[in-house]
Amino acid sequence: MIVITAKFRIKPEHADAWPEISRSFTEATRAEPGNLWFDWSRSLEDPTEYVLVEAFLDDAAEAHVTSEHFKAAQAELPGYLVQTPRIVNATVPGTDWSELGEMAVGD
Repeated sequence: MIVITAKFRIKPEHADAWPEISRSFTEATRAEPGNLWFDWSRSLEDPTEYVLVEAFLDDAAEAHVTSEHFKAAQAELPGYLVQTPRIVNATVPGTDWSELGEMAVGD
């Protein structure tokens, strides 16, 4: 699977509304065949920063970046941002989260 983590710095006046601003893009992406997850979190240190963690089956990422909703997001979302999002992506084995054995919860 391809796992992508991206940091989005939102203009302060739009930070609280970001979940609603990005809702249609989020919902459309989650509905794509091959999308495994597409989850937003807000930074505890910087309320203008959102972190997106997403994963796709290997061959589904290409379809994502060529989709109509991705093109619409490319046109709309940058107007709400302070800077170009920063991204890390990697191809890893599997199709789901693994357990963090170092913090195993006993039976």
